[in-house]
Amino acid sequence: MTLEQLTTFFGWMSVLNITFLLLATIGLSLLRPVAVRLHTVFFSLNEDALNRAYFNYLANLKILTLVLCVAPWLALKLM
Repeated sequence: MTLEQLTTFFGWMSVLNITFLLLATIGLSLLRPVAVRLHTVFFSLNEDALNRAYFNYLANLKILTLVLCVAPWLALKLM
């Protein structure tokens, strides 16, 4: 693969992952009561534990997107 192909690949991967992160954030923000009700029934967790789990999920997704998608794309763009 050439540098141009890798840059394009990481650019589109970044776009897709950032879009998924935004949709997950919006979904959890708008549908929190439904999600809490479902996850409480399925996993027997209280609301505080679920809020922490949602926050950790979004934080980890953001970190992985930045480290594995955006940083390589940015590094390739600077080359």
